[in-house]
Amino acid sequence: MAKGREYTVLTGNAEIISDSTVIKSEKIELYGDEYKYASCSGRVEMEDSEKGIRITADSMLFNRKDDITRFEGGIILEDLKNEVIVKGSYMEYAGETEIVIIQIGVRIFKDDMVSRSEFARYIRDDDILELSGMPLVYWKGDEYKALKITINLDTDEIFLEGSVSGTIYTEDEEAADEGGSAEEDSEQPVNETAGETEEAPETKTEASASLES
Repeated sequence: MAKGREYTVLTGNAEIISDSTVIKSEKIELYGDEYKYASCSGRVEMEDSEKGIRITADSMLFNRKDDITRFEGGIILEDLKNEVIVKGSYMEYAGETEIVIIQIGVRIFKDDMVSRSEFARYIRDDDILELSGMPLVYWKGDEYKALKITINLDTDEIFLEGSVSGTIYTEDEEAADEGGSAEEDSEQPVNETAGETEEAPETKTEASASLES
């Protein structure tokens, strides 16, 4: 407890409460000016009841004054406010700006959408998700690929940039009711890659997402 070198270790069901944030872990080390840092190891759980967010990970470093938290290993983020689940191996969460950076084996789930990439930037306040590093999005049976994919989680709009490709399935119900073939009478679903178009193997439910490249 020497002045300027304060250091405290909590072990065994350790817990920290700071404003609306509760952190639980097997081991927590507190250090820095006015215990600015909290280093947690063992199975870590952090929940902010005011912001509606819950995160579990193998380890965590919390900067209490700057409200920046870094997580590593087996990360699962549950955004209770926006009903989004994020998984990855490294994550940085800035509490003041509500921006989340996720890296390595990123997986994101929301309703009918599943996406994966190596890097993701999640802007919670605007419901915007930016994916890069071999991003791939499955949405209501459709598939989207590009160098960068931006998703508006509020409006379900998907914007694709660079080397765009995808498979979109459509169905002409009127043609099917008249006894015709939906694949013959309706506009064919396509695979688009670098300006080339080819027929997709089957038709499914009409997609409402927008594509831009």
